[in-house]
Amino acid sequence: MSILETTDVRTGALVRIENVSKQYGSGNNTLLALDRVSLDVQRGEFVCLLGASGCGKSTLLSLVAGLDKITSGTLDIGGRHVALMFQEAALFPWLSVAGNIELPLRLQGVGRAERRQRALELLETVRLGGFGDKRPHELSGGMRQRVALARALAQNADVLLMDEPFGALDAMTRDILHDELERIWREQELTVLFVTHNVREAVRLGDRVILLSSRPGRVIEDFKIGHPRPRRIDSPEVSGQAAEITDRLRAEVARHAH
Repeated sequence: MSILETTDVRTGALVRIENVSKQYGSGNNTLLALDRVSLDVQRGEFVCLLGASGCGKSTLLSLVAGLDKITSGTLDIGGRHVALMFQEAALFPWLSVAGNIELPLRLQGVGRAERRQRALELLETVRLGGFGDKRPHELSGGMRQRVALARALAQNADVLLMDEPFGALDAMTRDILHDELERIWREQELTVLFVTHNVREAVRLGDRVILLSSRPGRVIEDFKIGHPRPRRIDSPEVSGQAAEITDRLRAEVARHAH
């Protein structure tokens, strides 16, 4: 197995996952979470990972983030920095909003004045200007996720990994944050790998939707999403392709159930 440090010259992919498997345990306690997954993510792409619960979506994200090691295969992140954003904002309650955003900059050794200025700029980016001195408990769920996004952006990562970041939010807040994320993705020229269980969300946001099989996770379909941006989650185009993907997902879940 190997984790490479250079951009793949054959595909130009910023993230290249080739025949990656992840196994937990050994002997009778072996659990195969991912089985020979292959996936390329091009620079600037917004790719959504979709599948039934337990299919290995979050496991794959953890491998790309370097939080866990692959069992076999090749994982190439092009020597780039990645940032990971979870469903929960996971902000430190004793720090101000600006302090939470400054934390990764502080760990990078950035001076106090510079990191303060950068935090204020990022708050403007996520449209929370003026909230830097607030504490996390004073913010709504959607606002806390904006802060978490700003903290991820503070890491100057080329690849943003997002693990169901809007799953706990109400529909209206989620829809607004879809627009905000798409705007920031374009402005910052990010590459995004986004895990979700919401089919419409995947079609609303993604350039591609990668469908994983039930455990062990394998890539069973790569849907290209060609509808013009910006998209609405309730538009006929999004609804139509979401229905197609849902049918494929249901067939996979039914197959696994038997």
